[in-house]
Amino acid sequence: MPENRTLLINGESKPLDVPDDMPLLWVLRDILGMTGTKFGCGIAQCGACTVHLDGKAVRSCVLPVGAVGGRAITTIEAIGGTPAGAKVQKAWLELEVVQCGYCQSGQIMAASALLTKTAAPDDADIDAAMAGNICRCGTYVRIREAIKRAAADRAA
Repeated sequence: MPENRTLLINGESKPLDVPDDMPLLWVLRDILGMTGTKFGCGIAQCGACTVHLDGKAVRSCVLPVGAVGGRAITTIEAIGGTPAGAKVQKAWLELEVVQCGYCQSGQIMAASALLTKTAAPDDADIDAAMAGNICRCGTYVRIREAIKRAAADRAA
């Protein structure tokens, strides 16, 4: 049964009338028309649906909207407005990370959450933060280098 609620998405209050068990991903894509967050696997294994919930990277395909509460949601549409997100997006472009691009919103969201938490991540930090973010094109080497460049730019 649908329930009235208001979600804070990218700094804006969005009134919604959706069931508690509807995945946040479907709210973003189908109800609000925010298609930057992608559907990949539907079981939280690929990372294409990654968004931030109070700054933490989460998989929106398995997160019921009823579990979000009053926490702030940030999507790929707004991550460039954050210090870490802006650096990550800049590094992604400079190093031409993207090939097909399908996974990249999730990759950027995971990398931005990492840099918000860990200013100078080492390889182990990067591996842990990016685990489960699958890139079918295999741009992992460029992803790692872009994260390192973004971290260096933040430190400068």
